[in-house]
Amino acid sequence: MIRILVVCMGNICRSPMASSALKGLLEQRQQGHRFEVDSAGTYAGHQGAPADPRAIAVASARGYGAIHKERARRVMPDDFERFDLILAMDRDNLMHLEQECPSQFRHKLHLHLVYAGVTGTTEVPDPYYGESDRFEAVMRLCEAGALGLMARLDTEPGGDGSAGPAASQSRS
Repeated sequence: MIRILVVCMGNICRSPMASSALKGLLEQRQQGHRFEVDSAGTYAGHQGAPADPRAIAVASARGYGAIHKERARRVMPDDFERFDLILAMDRDNLMHLEQECPSQFRHKLHLHLVYAGVTGTTEVPDPYYGESDRFEAVMRLCEAGALGLMARLDTEPGGDGSAGPAASQSRS
C-alpha cells in the first residue's frame, strides 16, 4: 500500500480538496485499495473542523464524496515516518514541513504539482479569502495533480505498491 499525505496550511480547503479528488479518481479506476490518502495542515487552528463549505460544494459537485469525511488536523511527527509521500500545496507549507521533518524522511517531501508533473504552475493557491470561482480553479489544479500523480506512480519503481514511491530518493 502506498500512503500519501497532502498538506496545506489549515487543512480546510486545498488539502481536503486534493485528498478527495485523488480518492475519487482512484476509486473510479478501481485502484483505491492500493492507496491510503489523507490530508493535514501545518497550522492547528481549525483542528477537528470539516472542510470549508465552498470546498465541499465544489468537490461534491464533481462526485468526490470523501470530502464530507475530512476533518482538519495538524501534521503529526509520526506522519513523516508513516506516509510514503508528503505533498505540500505551496512553498510556504513545504518549508514548514522541511523544518519539522527528521532528516531521514525529507526525501518524502515535495510540492504536489511539481511531483505530479503538472506544468504551468508549481503551487496550488489558497482560495480561502476568494470567491467560489477560486475554489473551482483550485479543484481543477487538484484534479490535474491527482491525475499526474497517478500516472507517475504507475511508472515509478515501486508504483505497484511493492516498495512505494519513497524508494525514489529524488527531490522534486
